Amino acid sequence: MELRVVNTGFFKLDGGAMFGVVPKTLWSRTNAADENNLCTWAMRSLLVVENNRIVLIDNGIGDKQDAKFFSHYYLHGDDSLRGNLMKLGVSTTDITDNFLTHLHFDHCGGGVGYGSHGQYEMTFPRATYWSNKDHWQWATKPNPREKASFLEENILPMEEMGQLDFIDLEKTQLFDGFDIITVDGHTDKQMLPKIKYKDKTIVFVADLLPSVGHIPIPYVMGYDTRPLLTMDEKTRFLEEAAREEYILFFEHDAVNECCTVKMTDRGVRLDQTFKLHEI
Repeated sequence: MELRVVNTGFFKLDGGAMFGVVPKTLWSRTNAADENNLCTWAMRSLLVVENNRIVLIDNGIGDKQDAKFFSHYYLHGDDSLRGNLMKLGVSTTDITDNFLTHLHFDHCGGGVGYGSHGQYEMTFPRATYWSNKDHWQWATKPNPREKASFLEENILPMEEMGQLDFIDLEKTQLFDGFDIITVDGHTDKQMLPKIKYKDKTIVFVADLLPSVGHIPIPYVMGYDTRPLLTMDEKTRFLEEAAREEYILFFEHDAVNECCTVKMTDRGVRLDQTFKLHEI
């Protein structure tokens, strides 16, 4: 198995929204804010190459929304989904599977684009796009809190183009060595890939843990639909991660790709940070 980082770009979100009830004097120690209280966040995907499968986990925000939409998120930097796949020698037609942790726009917007005649087309024309039935229902019939994050143009074309399939959550596995953890605090049935790699276990933590700054249990996003459940899920996961020496791979941390955690007298805390290629 090979793992490769695919940076799709950076955007900004309000620091208070990203840390909920935690005051800025605390969260700004790990996530500096600009003069508008906005913090920079990555949209970091992971490419998994296993035998004849090339799996991309999430795909960033995409480029099909209008200027007004993008003005809220301050996209910046030179990274792009297609550009960084190309640097790895991978074409969009090479992708066999696009595994989607969940269907918020910053995780799945890059999977659908515009064709030459302005119609929707799939970015990965030969890929299966993976969600799960429970989350699909949640996303296609959205609650008022998440409605602005579930955009029909990002989601429905997967089904309309016949490229959507659902993970059987009872099996909790895409293939051997690619297991799945489900969590419900951020959104219903978010899926976190748990991958065996070089005798290590890597967990793509998506929006359960957006950054190393979110490791303390009370540091929960204001975007989460069930923040108390997120705290319980974080507690169980981080204790297991410390005990089993998991490597956490961050989708949104603008600085840190990976880390390990350790148990302390104050609970689970950050241990070491490093790049994926350093494993």
